[in-house]
Amino acid sequence: MCSTTTDHGGATSIAAIHPDIIQSHILNRLDGPTLAATTCASAQFLSLCTQDILWREICNSTWPSTTDPIVRAAISAFPSAHRSFYSDSFPSARCHALGRPRPKAAPETHGLISAVDIFYDDKLIYSRVKTTETVSGWFLSSPFRVDVMEPKEIAAAPLKFDGEDGTCMELAKERLRVSWILIDPHKKRAVNIASLAAVEARRHWLTEDIQLRYATVVDGGDGELVQCAVVVTCGGKEGGELQMREISMQVEDMEGKILTGMDSLGILDAAMEGRREKSDVKMQREVYEMFLRMKIQSRERKQKRERSLDMVCIAVGVAIFLAIWTFLFSR
Repeated sequence: MCSTTTDHGGATSIAAIHPDIIQSHILNRLDGPTLAATTCASAQFLSLCTQDILWREICNSTWPSTTDPIVRAAISAFPSAHRSFYSDSFPSARCHALGRPRPKAAPETHGLISAVDIFYDDKLIYSRVKTTETVSGWFLSSPFRVDVMEPKEIAAAPLKFDGEDGTCMELAKERLRVSWILIDPHKKRAVNIASLAAVEARRHWLTEDIQLRYATVVDGGDGELVQCAVVVTCGGKEGGELQMREISMQVEDMEGKILTGMDSLGILDAAMEGRREKSDVKMQREVYEMFLRMKIQSRERKQKRERSLDMVCIAVGVAIFLAIWTFLFSR
């Protein structure tokens, strides 16, 4: 029992409260950022706030997929277990300064774990854990894409699906929240690559399905930005429930090309090792819009180079034709 002390007003200070009471009636009511800040209050709080049971409860309530045995086993190997995992996964990956060279070889890893949770407002409507092997030649050379839903699997959201009306799409964009945490059990690191809210919503031109994009823009190496994009495809019958039919994740460059497994692993590894920063929905959407503008500029530069190359080829062809024609008629 801590010694009883009183302030000048006669009130009992918190140092007089038994640590078990502090832990079971005060600290377990705090959210992650508040609990982390409380560790700076005193040595006693530092000791109490670093107990894994507190961080496990926070992780489980924030991301229900962390209760899965596969994820629990991976988190248990982290340096500070759930506290380390929360520190990696809660802040968004930072879009840091360009200039990092792209790795020439894939980082050493044995596989990735995807812990996916989808909420409508604050209600969990879908949770899934999936493992992806990362060592085969097929994975390293093929476009990197992870799908968490099984064929013909459907998950419903409490929202009515409309046809061409944009109301449903705008509501889904604002109220559906996605968390996609990638875990590297080998390196004992994790990163949440989904944005806090959808940065883009569009209708598929053929099927009329709604495609919501939750993207984080990061440094892709060699002076380029890339987006780690989670795409949720939703559809349904007119007037019926909105149905999530496909949930996938891939890493795309500024040309819209899905990168290979080897290139994606290097980018994701840098994101896991890189700094985190607190951001909001507005900031993430502004960064994504900047990425789209840079994407358009890159496409225009490429088209300009191609037109210039076409003109050079035409000029060379005409010059060769004239040279041959002159040679033949000068004889």
